[in-house]
Amino acid sequence: MKYRRLGRSGLRVSEIAYGSWLTFANQVELEKGKKIIHQAIELGINYFDSADVYENGKAEELLGEILPERKRSQYIVATKAFWPFSEYETDRGLSRKHLTDSLQGSLDRLKLKYVDLFYCHRYDPETPLRETLEAIEDLIRQGKILYWGTSEWAASQIAEAYKICEERHWHLPVVNQPLYNLLSRNIEKEILPKCVELGMGTANFSPLAQGILTGKYSGKKIPLGTRGANDKQNMWMKSQIEDLDLLNKVDSLGEIASKYNITMGQLSLAWILQNPGISSVITGATSVKQLEENAGASGVLLDRTDIEQMNRLFPL
Repeated sequence: MKYRRLGRSGLRVSEIAYGSWLTFANQVELEKGKKIIHQAIELGINYFDSADVYENGKAEELLGEILPERKRSQYIVATKAFWPFSEYETDRGLSRKHLTDSLQGSLDRLKLKYVDLFYCHRYDPETPLRETLEAIEDLIRQGKILYWGTSEWAASQIAEAYKICEERHWHLPVVNQPLYNLLSRNIEKEILPKCVELGMGTANFSPLAQGILTGKYSGKKIPLGTRGANDKQNMWMKSQIEDLDLLNKVDSLGEIASKYNITMGQLSLAWILQNPGISSVITGATSVKQLEENAGASGVLLDRTDIEQMNRLFPL
């Protein structure tokens, strides 16, 4: 496993991270989760990503049953806050109240004294940005957060937050977590360049477009037991797995992958990691086998001609 600095911070994260969105407390329960997490650590994966709303806290609860079995210095835990966690008006957004309550709830479920990374899960137009940033600063000074970042914020919003923190000598954001993969490259226009300019790392989610880039949906076939076959999980990918032209382009990645003796999924992950602005790629896995395959993408170097061919297949 290779490691990269998270932006200009001193934190070094594994190129491949493990994310609990749509996996933990959904397709992965405790015993399987133990095997995945312990094997991940053995493979050198040190970054584990979650959020308060993943399965309404149950994903964090599962991680809280597993991670404390390992030394705290071995792993990095990230969680997030923004989305409604209950029906109460105060239990949502990025207000000082909700950030404080959400973080404490996450710490309780994770059975931890602090989280390494805390993300603002979306931008909150209803809360003054200074209130949000001051609350995060206070939580950092209380020792409950080590580093903080943004998720799915616009470039201008990230820049504004950075400027306020810099002016007030508050802790700067060190990471952004956007959607990014071969099929979704919009962050290359403004968001990724802005993060690089500000010295922030990027840890992207859904790098395999929820499995589409592995080739498992070739020919519009939807295997039983996959995310695409689950109507509760396929809402973000349904149109793509029904697009035969898109799936045919995905199939063409197989020839490139064979040159490196890797899978199409590993090729898609490696393509992301060729970008020096990327710090870590957050992957999901529902089995140890999937986890090990994902980890195998770390350190793969692609020829410029192959990168250009992939860019032509899936243009920005």
